[in-house]
Amino acid sequence: MREGPVEIAVVGDLTDNESELCDKLLGVAPGGECTLYFDSPGGSPYCAISLMSLILIRRIRATAIVTGECSSAALWPFAACSRRYVSPYSVLLFHPMKWQSEEHVELEEAAEWARHFRQLEQNMDDLLADLFGVPRSVMDNWIKPGRYVSGSEIAEAGMADVLDLRSFIAASNNGSPQATRPASRKAAPVE
Repeated sequence: MREGPVEIAVVGDLTDNESELCDKLLGVAPGGECTLYFDSPGGSPYCAISLMSLILIRRIRATAIVTGECSSAALWPFAACSRRYVSPYSVLLFHPMKWQSEEHVELEEAAEWARHFRQLEQNMDDLLADLFGVPRSVMDNWIKPGRYVSGSEIAEAGMADVLDLRSFIAASNNGSPQATRPASRKAAPVE
């Protein structure tokens, strides 16, 4: 039997993997621990809300590690994690919400959808800032027009700790790797 927190790979489009990801999160006991490894370009905002909600409502003590990309809708479940780690090579894309419809809809329905989507985007961006514990202004310049942000920049903004990947190379010879923040923040060890 495996010991330690459940490990969950959040890889690829969230929407394509929503059912599997929800099942895995539901497999973590309420109040339990897990580690989420992110390499995702995002997906549906509704899927992001669902995954984030599962983490928060079930009070899952999740550790997030961005192993590659954590962009777009993947930012919400990442931000819901109580501990967040990135490497200097991690990439996070912040951008305005995008929507499309392959359905044939009438003008009134399209207008209602646009109204709803504008409100949803505003509310989700506010919530994202709250989850990260930063003022909304920190993300505003990243969101419009849409910007790829490095792991180092995310750490400088106080939104995650940086994993020094080179320390993992050295760790095999002489100890545990460390996560660090800029000098103004306390370094946090990886457990």
